[in-house]
Amino acid sequence: MEQDLKPEQKARKEIDKLLSLAGFELRDFKDCTLGDSTSNAAHNLAIKEFILENGTRADYMLFVAGKACGVIEAKKFSLSLSGAENQAKNYTHTLPAHIPSYQGMLPFVYMSNASEIYFTDLREPSPRARRIFAFHTPKEILDKLSFDSLRDRIRQIPPLSNQDSKKLRDCQKEAIEGLEKSLKQNKQRALIQMATGAGKTFTACNFAYRLLSIAKAKRILFLVDRNNLGKQAKKEFDNFSPSPDKRHFSEIYNVVHLETNHIPKESKIVITTIQRLYSILCGESEFDSANEEHSAFENEDKETKEVTYNPQIGIDTFDFIVIDECHRSIYGLWRQVLEYFDAFLIGLSATPSKHTLGFFAQNIVAQYDLEKSILDKVNVSYEIFRIKTQISEQGSIIEANAEFQVPFRDKDTRKISYESLEEDLEYSKADLDRSVLVPSQIRTILETYKNKVFTELFPEREPIPLPKTLIFAKDDNHAEEIVRLAREVFNADNEFAQKITYNIGNQNPQELINAFRHSKKFRIAVTVDMIATGTDIKPLEVLIFMRDVKSASYYAQMVGRGVRSIHNDDLRAVTPNADCKTRFYVIDAVGVSESQKIDSRPLERRKRLSLKELLQQVREGLEKGEYDKDTLLSLASRLTRLELSLSKEDNARLQELNCGKSLCALAKEILAFADSLHCKSCHSVPNLSCHSELFPCHSESPLCHSEGKARRISTGEESSLKEKPQSNPLEIFTNDTFCKLLLELAKKSKIYIDETSQDSVLSAEFDTQKAQNLIAQFNEFILQHRDEIAALSILYSQNYKNRHLTYEVIAELAHKLKQDSMDIPSLWNAYKLRDKGKVSKNPSKNLTNLISLVRYALKMDIELQDFAIGANARYNLWRGRCKKRGITFSPEQEEFLELIKEYIIANGYAEIKDIQEICADLGGIYRAKAIFKDSLPGLVEELSLALVG
Repeated sequence: MEQDLKPEQKARKEIDKLLSLAGFELRDFKDCTLGDSTSNAAHNLAIKEFILENGTRADYMLFVAGKACGVIEAKKFSLSLSGAENQAKNYTHTLPAHIPSYQGMLPFVYMSNASEIYFTDLREPSPRARRIFAFHTPKEILDKLSFDSLRDRIRQIPPLSNQDSKKLRDCQKEAIEGLEKSLKQNKQRALIQMATGAGKTFTACNFAYRLLSIAKAKRILFLVDRNNLGKQAKKEFDNFSPSPDKRHFSEIYNVVHLETNHIPKESKIVITTIQRLYSILCGESEFDSANEEHSAFENEDKETKEVTYNPQIGIDTFDFIVIDECHRSIYGLWRQVLEYFDAFLIGLSATPSKHTLGFFAQNIVAQYDLEKSILDKVNVSYEIFRIKTQISEQGSIIEANAEFQVPFRDKDTRKISYESLEEDLEYSKADLDRSVLVPSQIRTILETYKNKVFTELFPEREPIPLPKTLIFAKDDNHAEEIVRLAREVFNADNEFAQKITYNIGNQNPQELINAFRHSKKFRIAVTVDMIATGTDIKPLEVLIFMRDVKSASYYAQMVGRGVRSIHNDDLRAVTPNADCKTRFYVIDAVGVSESQKIDSRPLERRKRLSLKELLQQVREGLEKGEYDKDTLLSLASRLTRLELSLSKEDNARLQELNCGKSLCALAKEILAFADSLHCKSCHSVPNLSCHSELFPCHSESPLCHSEGKARRISTGEESSLKEKPQSNPLEIFTNDTFCKLLLELAKKSKIYIDETSQDSVLSAEFDTQKAQNLIAQFNEFILQHRDEIAALSILYSQNYKNRHLTYEVIAELAHKLKQDSMDIPSLWNAYKLRDKGKVSKNPSKNLTNLISLVRYALKMDIELQDFAIGANARYNLWRGRCKKRGITFSPEQEEFLELIKEYIIANGYAEIKDIQEICADLGGIYRAKAIFKDSLPGLVEELSLALVG
């Protein structure tokens, strides 16, 4: 009997099953005839209680094709395995001499207590046990024996050659070197943090080629967040030319983007989503590609994905798994899918969350953040322009009027109908575009953008065409309205503003994205989440948020759509009135830049659950007598909103099934019931049977595995309440007819259209907080380094005569500022936002503008001007002083002085030794000495001091 087995016997029974699944035939030692190569040659055996040369017994001895290759040390359930490692290793030296084996010492050691398996390859340099999901199959063991160990081959990877390094940015080179160093140290997980636009996929192509060509990796898995990004990755691999003969990667190695559930044996790079990979492990023959189209950032799953061993997919299928900018849930809900394979895990992320860092054991092998990429001109910075309107901030009221019918739209069919309100319908900003649509609010935001774009955002440009603009909408219906109103506000045709979502009929989303990149006519794209992450659109210069985002990581990803730098000619090809892209703008119309962001949402939150899933959990709670308060609060909220969106007739149908009780009344009862529950006590209610076809009963509630155990209330615990409710309001959810109607009506829920409320602008201005923070950082930098950085010391003391502001001195200051994530454009723009009217337009690229910045910060100048403007003004004053002293210059001398002046403006200081270079076209130093005589050295010194001072 199972219950009579001892813990170790139970563990052995499970280990037997695992070995059988892997393809081993189980035998007892006493029943085997060993040493006979003919009888055992075709057998893959796991022999139990194998007696070794010294008389000790190995729990299992593994034979592949008739030869011994490894041992298994078995322990009882729950017993830790670290103490078994040396014991198991000792068995590898004592194989009887007559037993055929692949090596003198058995190479493979396993330890297992049935719950976990640890594996050591003794051929590896510094062999170390690692946890694996299942036992290797006999074929996988033979494959291992055919080559040196992977970790040994990794150690043979040479440093990047000079020729290879020249093809890489510094950040890409550092990432590859950091990763290979980590792999050589046998660290199973590594994270590369690289800013959007820095070339993460290109970096992956480079290290993947080195792992395949040098380390002879079997196969590499490249995981993406959604199907669209898989296509982009495939294109990147196809276009990558790693070899000297210029052949493309896909001409050397087979690269496949999975569109079926079959992994080709000949493939070397396999690109897919975690959703499809899970389907493959589950043994499903097909998987709907529509399930790969939505980003997990927007459609987070709820349930942890349980994975069982699939003998058709060995744990050695991949040697490396590259996880490209995937949602953090991949490291929680989908974790077992990643840990199924005995592979190195390599993460690529621009904005890793703390959960991502935790999954990769804080092993960040390269770090290149957005600030560094901006200073390196890989990306551009951004400014926030905040638009506040009356309705966006405070909501409004649709007044009831017997003579006026209110229009509403069916969210599913988009059919417009009308009804009379019995009472005023008050809505908050949270209801906007979810249960109430206000065309005036959308129109007001778009009109404000239209009015400000060429007066405050891009005042230097001609007013046509509009910069490439991406608008983030709340859902597909909201996106549809924005598109139509954008065409109206800008008096434009259909091509001008288009929707790029998953619901665009027969149009190809990728073709629309490409059109947005390259078309001069396509100026505004409206999306929900399809191009919120991972998609590069370099000419993009404006992002408009008309939806809030609570995830800090997702918000950073969305903002990242605008950071990409672009060559001036490429920008002008699609935006002819633009000179260059030095920054982009985030227009915040909903407070997204001000709302509290979180790295992660606890899994117990029910906001992401569908109504059907909420009802399912309530029914399971009724059956078990356990309730989750978050679920009850979410259900009450959902019912209240649903009543608002249903017609009078539909609400009456539900009331008829619930003793005349409205959904709002039911929600209030549920709230009262939830409030009466304590974290460790609740009302005792009878267990109610909830079996039905609509909601099939499960033997175990998913709540049993929730991390939020403090919120679970069990009826088996003692109640601390003095009073108990007379009835349980949740009993109505055992009624299949009620639940079925509720779900049907929820699908056809409506959104009211408020045509009467007129919105107005409260404010439309730049957010200066970011600018103020940067200015404070700059002031602190000057104060901290004023004595050690020569340029600051000279400017602080204004001792220009004895210490000169040479180009080298100014360049040192620029380098130090860059190390602290500051540069001239960002500082200049910060002052322009804070001190309107006191700062000139964007400065020239001369390094000497640092002099202007420091002087302005130290309040030596009351205005911040391009150094050239101030220097030219000071030059004219100097000329005036010379004239008063009776010094005049000939036309030829003035030509020399103009050139010297321009040199000083660009470099900060000029010396006699520079004159030959400065005035080479006019005869150089010899001609200068001839026309200025002995006054030349003093003149050059005087002019340098005059222009800087």
